[in-house]
Amino acid sequence: MKIIVQRSLESSVCVDNNIVGHIDTGMVLLVGFTHQDTEEDIDYMVHKVLNLRIFDDVNGKMNHSILEMGGSILSISQFTLYGDVRHGNRPSYVDAMSSNQAETLYRKFNEKLAKHIHVEKGIFGADMKVSICNDGPVTIVLESR
Repeated sequence: MKIIVQRSLESSVCVDNNIVGHIDTGMVLLVGFTHQDTEEDIDYMVHKVLNLRIFDDVNGKMNHSILEMGGSILSISQFTLYGDVRHGNRPSYVDAMSSNQAETLYRKFNEKLAKHIHVEKGIFGADMKVSICNDGPVTIVLESR
């Protein structure tokens, strides 16, 4: 499982020109799954995301988690995180989990996050337009393996 985490001042996702998810201060998560991913990977990543200290304290040091500072999460499924371009210029997605399996894990991931914090989502498998106001910019790559 791979997640690109971006600290956000405001972000949204549109499908067919309709906003389907919007957050103010918080995190945008671009979430991808590979064949070996299990619910254990989800549990690890939920813990990591919720406790990742990327928000500033009073001294301007990244010392607070999203749980400590409040805010929301915008979660976007993104199989292209497993695009492989080592051989040629067209990405190969053989490392990406099949759509049906990935959708199940993506739902579980968001459900587990939502037990702790407000989560907005895109629509799995849809053509989405994501607008991110990256704060900092702060961008962190998380991998479960």
